[in-house]
Amino acid sequence: MPRGQKSKLRAREKRRQARGENHTMSTAETPSLPMAPETVPSTSNTTEAFAGMNLDEGARSPREERPNIPRGMENIRKDPLNKKVALLVQFLLQKHQNKEPITKADMLKYVIKKYKGYFDEIIKRTSEHLELAFGVDLKEVDPVRQCYTLVSKLNLTCNGVLIPDSMPKTGLLMVVLSVIFMKGNCAPEEEIWEVLNMMGVYADRRHFIYGDPRKIIQEDFVQLKYLDCRQVPNSDPLQYEFRWGPRACAETTKMQVLEFLAKIHDAHPTDFPIWYEEALKDEEERAQARVAALARTSAIFAK
Repeated sequence: MPRGQKSKLRAREKRRQARGENHTMSTAETPSLPMAPETVPSTSNTTEAFAGMNLDEGARSPREERPNIPRGMENIRKDPLNKKVALLVQFLLQKHQNKEPITKADMLKYVIKKYKGYFDEIIKRTSEHLELAFGVDLKEVDPVRQCYTLVSKLNLTCNGVLIPDSMPKTGLLMVVLSVIFMKGNCAPEEEIWEVLNMMGVYADRRHFIYGDPRKIIQEDFVQLKYLDCRQVPNSDPLQYEFRWGPRACAETTKMQVLEFLAKIHDAHPTDFPIWYEEALKDEEERAQARVAALARTSAIFAK
């Protein structure tokens, strides 16, 4: 065979192999790792849902337009780093569910591979995805061994027992709490569903991650006292409205929820002055309550 033809065949084979590496991962390299990135909900769903809401009441003029495309708006199928993010999210959730240690070495070996030079960027996007979609933080717990863990923003428990599959439900709850806060601490049910619909979550349709959203919001969260559901007086047809329940007030704060909202909008909490002032007031009230409780405890022991 002529040398030139051999070179063309070799080049063609290299291109074919490169395409294969970009679109597939062998099961030997990633044991038990799901292979479909599209099964992980894109953060753009949450971002677009909140971005479509009217924030004028709580926000000042928008910041200068940034040259880079916001993380949540990137197309996961076109960006190779986002494909790695999708796989890494699944990898981390699976590790957490199996109570296996999460290390940087494993992430590099089984998921990130030839993109090692982009580790910091991939971890950053993964952290954002985990927070927005699942309501959890990715934290480094051992800088020497480079070990990580997933920490839920809210521990969904029933009589002290962690609810099965509670991690995805935490993300759903954070969205609902955010909508309630944005609507003046009391949100009609239909307005909550408007936001959730934009995220692909419907009251009458089973969700592949959340399960039965209507049951979770109207029954589970209410029974666990994370949400307070009340009938709207004199409503015809019958309507309901939601407020934060006592457990939500105890386990999270308005400032944490505002930080959650600000991150979605690639902004800072102070960019929403009305809500920021309310969150600061809430922080001050909580601090005063802690001081008063400490004073009462000290008085009891002083007797």
